[in-house]
Amino acid sequence: MKMILIAAALLSAASMHAVAQTSQTTADIKTPAVVNPDTVSANAPVEGENSFTEAQAKDRITQGGYSDVRALKLDDKGVWRGTAMKDGQSMAVGLDYQGNVVAQ
Repeated sequence: MKMILIAAALLSAASMHAVAQTSQTTADIKTPAVVNPDTVSANAPVEGENSFTEAQAKDRITQGGYSDVRALKLDDKGVWRGTAMKDGQSMAVGLDYQGNVVAQ
């Protein structure tokens, strides 16, 4: 009987630990990445650590409907900035860490 009580206490403590980890991980999620290049966050460009390479940034901006993407530079706020063409006009563009493509 004593062994059953000890086993039950250990299982209970282990399950509480797992719940605490899950809720902490969920609470840490602030703003998810953009899945569709046509979708732009209302706060774009969002500052943050950007993991896109220059080639990936260029591809993502091109997928967003721009062509002739040039002079991409990663700024100190984590936003790739450069110039591109859209609808026959040259304009400044940016790509944030979430994948938001914005004309600036």
